[in-house]
Amino acid sequence: MLLIITAATITRERLQHFITSLAVKDKVAASTQNQAFNALLYFYRNGLEIEPDIVGNTVRAPNKRRLPVVLSVDEVKRLLEHIDERFWLMASLSYGGGLRVSECVRLRVKDIDLDQGALIVRSGKGDKDRRTTLPENLIKKVKEHLDEIKEIYDKDRASSIEGAYLPHALERKYPNAGKEWGWFWVFPAKSLAVDPRSSLVRRHHVSQALIQAAVKKASSRAGIPKHVTVHTLRHSFATHLLEKGYDIRTIQELLGHADVKTTMIYTHVANRNTLGVKSPFDDL
Repeated sequence: MLLIITAATITRERLQHFITSLAVKDKVAASTQNQAFNALLYFYRNGLEIEPDIVGNTVRAPNKRRLPVVLSVDEVKRLLEHIDERFWLMASLSYGGGLRVSECVRLRVKDIDLDQGALIVRSGKGDKDRRTTLPENLIKKVKEHLDEIKEIYDKDRASSIEGAYLPHALERKYPNAGKEWGWFWVFPAKSLAVDPRSSLVRRHHVSQALIQAAVKKASSRAGIPKHVTVHTLRHSFATHLLEKGYDIRTIQELLGHADVKTTMIYTHVANRNTLGVKSPFDDL
């Protein structure tokens, strides 16, 4: 049976009840409710070609502020001491440069500026490029790692393996660029795989799931009771910079936040904000 949906099929009251029930009954986050609301708007405007009146007296889910999980410097050290050797450099760069997990696994050789001590993040969140720090203490390790993966790169070239995937139609414009050393993944996968976008067999970067699992296992081994992910290292990077006295705008640029308000959340977890505040309990 063919179901034909018209403006009369779903009343304004039913739509308002649905949006309200998401917040009141299902207790969804504000972002989830907004996603449902925007989907309905899109359907009405582009599917039914009418302007809906569904806001009315709907109850909106509150925006809840959640403080990020942050590790102390000692906890970061313990985590890195217990992580599998294969993922040590990935975790170290994630913390040392404040990288998102997707940004870390997608690093290319050309994105590492050893002379300037910088990492270039290409097409980060919001499709923006940015520069962030490459710790001096990691430069030697990075050089050694690049020598190791150069051997993998050379074997792939000798075996006529397809080059690394190139984004944004660059592969059509520069068909051989993916075979150049600069475009090779800093953290290549151990084995080849079929690229679902082109059905070509090539070497992709290491899976995000693998580094996430390694960090989780390391936090357990280190006896850290907090819920730790790779993103926790990014939160810790920002918080520790703030504690060292770096200004919020600099941290915003390093993290690649579009709005400084997003970066301001770290002022609520930085230790320097509580210094000088003495609990009245201590006077008892």
